[in-house]
Amino acid sequence: MSNKEIAVLSGASHAEKELRESSLALFRGSPISEQEIMQNLGLYMNRQSLSRLLFMQELYQKIVEVHGVIMEFGVRWGQNLALFTNLRGIYEPYNYNRKVVGFDTWEGFPSVNSKDGAKVKPGDYGVSEGYENHLATMLEYHESECPISHKQKFELIKGDASDTLTQYLEKNPETIVALAYFDFDIYQPTKDCLELLLPRLTKGSVLAFDELNCPEFPGETLALMEVMGLGKYAIRRSPLNPLIAYMTIGDE
Repeated sequence: MSNKEIAVLSGASHAEKELRESSLALFRGSPISEQEIMQNLGLYMNRQSLSRLLFMQELYQKIVEVHGVIMEFGVRWGQNLALFTNLRGIYEPYNYNRKVVGFDTWEGFPSVNSKDGAKVKPGDYGVSEGYENHLATMLEYHESECPISHKQKFELIKGDASDTLTQYLEKNPETIVALAYFDFDIYQPTKDCLELLLPRLTKGSVLAFDELNCPEFPGETLALMEVMGLGKYAIRRSPLNPLIAYMTIGDE
C-alpha cells in the first residue's frame, strides 16, 4: 500500500495499525539470509501491496499489442517504473522500442492550485535528496537481468512536467504513447500533460489515474474533466484496487 493510500484510508483502527507495525518489525528482523531475502519478499507483502502489483500487470497486459512508450507522471520512489521494466522483460523481452519514461521533480509538488483543495501543499511527497540517482541505478540493474540489456530503455526526466514534457516531445518528436500513468495527484501538471499527450495517443492506448474520484485529491479529476470530459470515455477500474482507474482510447 502506498503512502497516499494510507493517507486516504487513514481511518484504520488502532489494531490494524499495530498489525502493520508488527509486520514491519518481522521484516526488519527477518532470519532469512541476505542471499535469499530478495527471493522471498512475498512472505512479507500484504494483500494491499500484492493487489497493486497484480493490477499493474493487468494494465501492462492491455498494451502488449499497442505500439508506443510507457510514461509515468509522478514517479516518487519508482516502484511502478521497476515493475514496468520487469513486465516488459516478461511479456515482450525483445521490444526495445518500448521505452519507460518517468517524470517527477523528486522534490514534492512544485506548486498547488486552488482546485486541489486544502489538503495538499507545495513540497508534499518529496523524497530524499538525490534519490533519482539511486532509482536510475536500480532500473539499470533490472534492465541487466533482461535481454538486449546493452540498450538503455528507460529515461528519468527531472523537473516540473508541465515544462519538461514539452521539452521531451520536442526532442523526441516520434513519440507515440501506449500507456500513460498519472500519479501527480494535483490539477495543473495533470491538465498540462494530458493536453500534450492527446495527439500522441492511438486506438488502444491506456490512460491510468491513481486518484480519480478521490476527495483528498480533487485536482486530478477536474483536470481530466476539462481536457477530455467524462461522458465520452468508459472509466474502468479493477476489483484488485479501490483507487486506480483507467480508460482505453477507442473504448467509447
